[in-house]
Amino acid sequence: MNYYLGVDAGGSKTHCLIVNSNGQIMGQGAAGNGNHQIGLKEAEENIALACRSALNKAGLSPEDVSYAYFGLAGADREPDYKILRPMIGALRFPNYRITCDTMIAMRAGTLRPYGAVIISGSGFNAAARNRYGEELQYGGFGYLFGDGHGSGRSLADFAFRSAVRAWDGRGKPTLLHDLVLRETHFPDVPHMLDAALDDEFHPPLRLAELVFEAARQGDELARSFLWEQGTEHGNAAAALIRRLGMQDEVFDVVLGGSVLAKSGQNSMVEAIKEELRKTAPKAAVSRIRMEPVAGAVLTAMDEAGHPANEKVIRMMEQFSFSKSEGERV
Repeated sequence: MNYYLGVDAGGSKTHCLIVNSNGQIMGQGAAGNGNHQIGLKEAEENIALACRSALNKAGLSPEDVSYAYFGLAGADREPDYKILRPMIGALRFPNYRITCDTMIAMRAGTLRPYGAVIISGSGFNAAARNRYGEELQYGGFGYLFGDGHGSGRSLADFAFRSAVRAWDGRGKPTLLHDLVLRETHFPDVPHMLDAALDDEFHPPLRLAELVFEAARQGDELARSFLWEQGTEHGNAAAALIRRLGMQDEVFDVVLGGSVLAKSGQNSMVEAIKEELRKTAPKAAVSRIRMEPVAGAVLTAMDEAGHPANEKVIRMMEQFSFSKSEGERV
């Protein structure tokens, strides 16, 4: 029997999952921060702890694992890999690979081992893998480095900015004026500005949801902004698709992150689809179907040359750390 291990390590948590060839859950482990950019020593300890816990529950040693796949936040550039290779190598898995966590999010939203992914949460990332296993990614570094303004942070700032501009006359009237005041509990914009300028008030991330709410109510400013940023999200993925020669392929472009994964149809999503059609007309837009750590397990199976069958994929879709470990994820 072969065993496959997947790791999803981010800034708030690290998840490890081990399954056998039939998709049966053999062991799992959880720990805290696994992003070396936030805390190197802490990330090293937490990734090792999550793996050790999963191995102990499975009654396995690292040598028993056929393939281990690590989707790590912060695995962005070669300087990161110079840190991560010895860290992961010390875990003594005979066959393993390290990649950015965007790639396991892609695998968690498609039945194929290749495709593209757009992540829009508090930040932004886009990545793609072609059928030959070549990978590229954009984003995560901010507007100065080429990203658009469509992340959760950008949306929250846009809502705040739009309320200010609607009040002082520099911008168009918008529902965001009243929605932002309602959400922040300020009586008016001047009080909100005073708090921001004098009392270190920062627009909370939850204001991002107001842009979607305003757009649903027909607010033209919100709808235009979401369309503009969706176009840029689609452009980022399309650029990767062209660089990897995937224009004529059939594959999924997976939407993930808090801004996209749980949102319904809206002008941002429609703009993404329209922009993608210009480059990859056979591509379909999908959403994450399972927990990212399950995507890591499926990729481990892909890398080992034993892609999961439909039954195993369905089992991965049903797996939940929150149910099995009693934790909120």
